[in-house]
Amino acid sequence: MDYEFLRGLSGSIGTVLLVASFAGFVIFAFRPGSKRVHRDSAEIPFRHDDAPARDDAGQEAQ
Repeated sequence: MDYEFLRGLSGSIGTVLLVASFAGFVIFAFRPGSKRVHRDSAEIPFRHDDAPARDDAGQEAQ
């Protein structure tokens, strides 16, 4: 085994590991049980939307 062979082998292994990691992340994100978690995260900006908007002085905007 020389340097060029090991260099090519490590590049191939690295590519395979990165593709496998990406596939694992995608499968984890789209698994059937994660819909509730993603919906909850998506609604975070709207949780306190029932209060009226306030201006910089802290008073209700007209």
